[in-house]
Amino acid sequence: MWEKFRDAIRDKGGIVQMESCVERVFRDGNRITGVEIRQYADGKETTQRLAADEFISTMPVRELINCIEPSPPTEVMEAADKLKYRDFLIVTLVLDHADPFDDNWIYIHSPDVQVGRIQNFRTWSPEMVPDADKASIGMEYFCHEGDGLWETTDEELIQLAAKELEKLGLANADTVVDGAVIRQKKAYPVYDTEYRAALDVISEWISSLENFQTVGRNGMHRYNNQDHSMLTAMLAVRNILGEKHDLWNVNVERSYHEEFVTEKKSEKNSIEAA
Repeated sequence: MWEKFRDAIRDKGGIVQMESCVERVFRDGNRITGVEIRQYADGKETTQRLAADEFISTMPVRELINCIEPSPPTEVMEAADKLKYRDFLIVTLVLDHADPFDDNWIYIHSPDVQVGRIQNFRTWSPEMVPDADKASIGMEYFCHEGDGLWETTDEELIQLAAKELEKLGLANADTVVDGAVIRQKKAYPVYDTEYRAALDVISEWISSLENFQTVGRNGMHRYNNQDHSMLTAMLAVRNILGEKHDLWNVNVERSYHEEFVTEKKSEKNSIEAA
């Protein structure tokens, strides 16, 4: 889906830069003036500074605050350092037979295995399974960057996932014909005893910036679903076009967002994208 979004933007003359990450965010008072990005292409690493009128960020809040120059006030920096995350990796297995189950995903609660959830990619979309005669499933493991599971080699993780698939009675390990591993840092914002007070400090300061807004799970340090993430992004764009939505109060208690009501800010709130 996101590749289609990228292509649609490019077809309309927009620019989407892949294999790039934001290293620094520059500000002048309460306005963001530009970002420095590091790019990776053809085995080479380059940096580039980009200026814009408006910015939208989906970066993890802790990383964002720590790369803004000049730095935000001390209390904001200290609050950002209190935010914690849980990481995640997925082992994709290709099986030489039909799908082992019909659901989109199933949660695993057995203490006998480490896998926490299993995705069946075909049920999301046939486009996600290159070979219609083979199953493609994702074994999901919740971990922390640098721990034993995170540091395990791809080959060992594929073997582990295959063994656990068999242990759960879903498929024999010898039916696994291929596999791949994707590691995702900061996949889950952690809700602990400190996060709420820290996030209140951070969000108040971010809201004081005239041309900058954060959206999505990491951008708002909110363990939300994809519906909420996309909704905050859409409303941020509407803010750029003149509407006034307080994104920090977008349906925080709703599970889905086919219908929604948002609080509108009384003060000026302009935001935009990088």
